[in-house]
Amino acid sequence: MIFAVDVDYRASQAFAAGVLFQNWEAEESIEELTAPIATVAAYEPGQFYKRELPCILELLKQLRQLPECIVIDGYVYLDRNQKPGLGKRLYDALEEKAVVIGVAKSRFKDTPPETEVFRGDSKRALYVTAIGINETDAKACIMRMHGEHRLPTILKRVDQLSKRLL
Repeated sequence: MIFAVDVDYRASQAFAAGVLFQNWEAEESIEELTAPIATVAAYEPGQFYKRELPCILELLKQLRQLPECIVIDGYVYLDRNQKPGLGKRLYDALEEKAVVIGVAKSRFKDTPPETEVFRGDSKRALYVTAIGINETDAKACIMRMHGEHRLPTILKRVDQLSKRLL
């Protein structure tokens, strides 16, 4: 199983959403989970994981078992020197028991060009980083995801779910 997660913030609270799906080509989810988070850490530049990681871990508690792969909205590594990002912190928190693929919509300042993925006819890249899987294979997985546009159907769904429910 694959689990895509996203978190939306409003003031000092958040709403985490997750979409469980069978394979990379899936158009629809098997299960959708949500978790309201009453209190979240303040945003600290360069320390985003301190805010988002507890939200994702709370959401993962709802699963019967850890999925093989977790897709996050963000980065596993923040630069070519592999400065740890949210995805690396999640991988470590899960004791390396699940692959983590980061799909970011915005380029971080030192993001290497080899992380870019162009889907559909989009001229704007997604930035894919990963741990527990070869980054070339991770990029291929994201390219295989259902949908004709830049953002795959499942990732668009989890984004909407997190925003809609706050």
